[in-house]
Amino acid sequence: MEIIVLRYGHRDVRDYRVTTHCALVSRALGANKIIICGEKDESVTKTVDDVTARWGGPFKVEWCDAWKPEVKRLKKKGFVIVHLTMYGLSVEEVTAKGSKLSKSKKVCAIIGSQKVERAVYEAADYNVGVAQQPHSEIAALAVFLDRIQQGKGLSKKFKGADRRIIPQERGKKVIGLKKSKAKKKK
Repeated sequence: MEIIVLRYGHRDVRDYRVTTHCALVSRALGANKIIICGEKDESVTKTVDDVTARWGGPFKVEWCDAWKPEVKRLKKKGFVIVHLTMYGLSVEEVTAKGSKLSKSKKVCAIIGSQKVERAVYEAADYNVGVAQQPHSEIAALAVFLDRIQQGKGLSKKFKGADRRIIPQERGKKVIGLKKSKAKKKK
């Protein structure tokens, strides 16, 4: 499954931390890239690219000025548009194994930062709610990515990583991975 996250309405400085976390959750839980609509903030791109370089990928950060043309472009490419909101249909129902959405090959999840305009709800193929309570877009994204992949995003293997965590009951163990000679020559 190809998964893209579209972050709607990023505001430079104000949203740096949350947008960065949205990108990191997207990467860690199986999305291929995040497209951020709003004020361009290279510090977000740099932070996420640095994490991807160290912990593996692939994962891309892209920017766009407006969400409408981006959604139209993605729909033409066959993406199903899913808007994550507390007002939508139950995430359990929409992502259940065997559901139409769970069988999709291309999914774009839209998450907001500022107040989301009505047109986003109308443009979406699905408006999906996580908990039907006020919550963070980061939490909604994590739950959705886990559910749409039936838990497989949690065990994703990342290519090109130079380190890996060894799970332990207590303490931290991170091992360095040997890079190939071709990568060392760069």
